[in-house]
Amino acid sequence: MFNRKEFAENMTSKQRAYLKSLASVIDPIFQVGKSSLTPEFTEAVLESFNTHELIKINVLKNCMDDPKEIGAVLAERTHSQIVQVIGKKIVLYKANKDNPKIILPN
Repeated sequence: MFNRKEFAENMTSKQRAYLKSLASVIDPIFQVGKSSLTPEFTEAVLESFNTHELIKINVLKNCMDDPKEIGAVLAERTHSQIVQVIGKKIVLYKANKDNPKIILPN
């Protein structure tokens, strides 16, 4: 189940607000369809974290799963953090250890 408290411990509200502002201008790079979360989809999201630190995912209308549940499962499988789940959009963040592009405020 989606637990707001769980990811709130990892990120301050100021950091989350900053990431939300960055995510508002990017387009979704993935779409979850009726097959929902497949191992291939999860692997593709994990690979995209090699080049992106902030990813927006669109959940299509034909997907019967809850977007909050999808976001929680994806975050767990990819070791990323949920920035927000609003409507059918999921925003995930995973810092690049070697070459960070996004510097979070303190």
